Amino acid sequence: MSDMFTELHNLGIVPVVKIDDASKAVNLAKAMIDGGLPCAEVTFRTEAAEESISLMSKAFPQMLIGAGTVLNPETAEKAVKAGAKFIVSPGFDEETVKWCLANNIPVVPGLCTPSEIQKAINMGLSVLKFFPAEASGGVGMLKNFAGPFPNVKFMTTGGINQDNLGSYASASNVLAIGGSWMVKDSLINDNNWEEITRLCKDAVVKLQGLQFLHIGINNPNEEESEKSIEGFAKFGMSINRGNSSVFMDKTIEILPKQFLGKNGHIAYKCYDLERTVYYMGKQGFTVNKDSVKLDNKGLMKVCYFNEELSGFAIHLVK
Repeated sequence: MSDMFTELHNLGIVPVVKIDDASKAVNLAKAMIDGGLPCAEVTFRTEAAEESISLMSKAFPQMLIGAGTVLNPETAEKAVKAGAKFIVSPGFDEETVKWCLANNIPVVPGLCTPSEIQKAINMGLSVLKFFPAEASGGVGMLKNFAGPFPNVKFMTTGGINQDNLGSYASASNVLAIGGSWMVKDSLINDNNWEEITRLCKDAVVKLQGLQFLHIGINNPNEEESEKSIEGFAKFGMSINRGNSSVFMDKTIEILPKQFLGKNGHIAYKCYDLERTVYYMGKQGFTVNKDSVKLDNKGLMKVCYFNEELSGFAIHLVK
């Protein structure tokens, strides 16, 4: 997977922008960046698309800007010259794909059937657009694709919003999610940049799927650990003994030793550990590399951060 697609995965959401007035492009880009989404798919559904891409790219060269609704090689070339770093199309047009591959431009063609996926794979593509997502079976269809096409990742667009965002974010074969709810036409036309920033921030947080799992409490020795276990049991909590610790119900872990964290650790689960590590990195948290555990696909399934909160290490679980 290219560095650009890795970056798209880490960001997780690609705002799909339809802009009618290019003079609003720079303010829109800044609003998205301030909201934690320095990326956009500017669709060629208006005359302002080409100029908007150019203005955004020049004002914020670090921003990952792609062109959407690209229907032919001519539009792809126009978009790239304006500054687009990747091309997205609603359907699978072989000529557009061939032009992009010949010019070393990442391309994400739209499709929704196994036959189209097979054609794309035969052309050397491994990142595809699942469109229209909800109308084509949604997350259920993506799960069906995962079996026969284990190496394909999807950018999903069409009918996705803040309410069903989590179901797509938790799908293992979803690279990133495209949506326009945070950059609605009305918000852009009204110059409501603050609301766009707020919606972007809210989407980024929901994308992580962070949920409290349990708190782990360190003890100096076995004897003190057993005292804690007996005490919590008196509150009606069940005792579940493991090899190295004891869980009280599923929310308190008693450790008979000093482990990570001055007092212990707090565990959260998330949809995609790599993506959440990237997100938390933007919040000032760094991974304790010695704590990382990988699954059989080489992806992180467990990690701790170096930083503590109130004497507790923070622990992520997929």
